[in-house]
Amino acid sequence: MGNPRVGDNRRLLRARDLIDRCYADALDVEALARSAHLSRAHFIRSFRAAFGETPHRYLQRRRIERAMLMLRETDRPVTEICLDVGFASLGSFSTTFAEVVGCSPSEYRRREHPRERLRVPSCAVRAWTRPAGASGAAGASRAAGRPGGSSTFREAGRAGRG
Repeated sequence: MGNPRVGDNRRLLRARDLIDRCYADALDVEALARSAHLSRAHFIRSFRAAFGETPHRYLQRRRIERAMLMLRETDRPVTEICLDVGFASLGSFSTTFAEVVGCSPSEYRRREHPRERLRVPSCAVRAWTRPAGASGAAGASRAAGRPGGSSTFREAGRAGRG
């Protein structure tokens, strides 16, 4: 017969996968324990031993990670994001976010929002990341950042035609 610990680990992975897939749903520890076919107490102890944190904390962390992505990549209101990632109230979301990240969701957005970063057109990225032996305008635009190369994209384009 197989090792009972291996069976527990598979069950715990099943529960963790459920959290990863359904983090925005109304999951609670009892439902997760049922998905692992374990009692609530045994599930919590086993989950902590296997993954280093309680199932509830893991669920909160996954929700906060998703919220961080949405705060960086969208302009949606914090309240909408809070509800979309599975928190029932803005207060609990803000408190948990501050515990995990170290600042409020609004402060995180101000610090990390990509609008404040320089955006490079995808065509320039593709041209810049081509292999060094590429010919034509791509090779010239790659030289734009190198000593002795063209200093602007316009000059790089002209250099590639000649």
